[in-house]
Amino acid sequence: MESQLETVALFSLKLAYESEGSSPILRDDLVMGDYQRDVFELLVRRGDVEGIQVKVGECMGLALEAVGGVGKPLGRELGRLAGDFASAQTLEQLDDPIIALKDYLKDIQ
Repeated sequence: MESQLETVALFSLKLAYESEGSSPILRDDLVMGDYQRDVFELLVRRGDVEGIQVKVGECMGLALEAVGGVGKPLGRELGRLAGDFASAQTLEQLDDPIIALKDYLKDIQ
C-alpha cells in the first residue's frame, strides 16, 4: 500500500508543479519529502488512517486545483475518487480507492 500512496502523491504533485519543458518531478525530489514511501510506511504501520488521508488529501487539493477544480470534468471525477478515499475508515477500506486514484491520476497525466 505504501507504494500506491507514494505513487498517488507523485502523480498529484506532477499535475500541480510539473510544466512542459521542465525537468520531471521524481520520487527523490524535495517536493516529495513529506510524501515518500517511508512516511506512508510509518503511517500504515501505526494504522493511522486519518494521517494517511490527511497526507493524500493535501496532494488531492493540489491536483484538483491543477485540473481546474471540481467544476471541471477531470476535477469532478478526481473529487469523487478523493471523496471515496476520504470516507474509508480502516486500512483495508483504503485499498480500492487508492488504486482507483492512482489509475485515474496516471491516465490524466
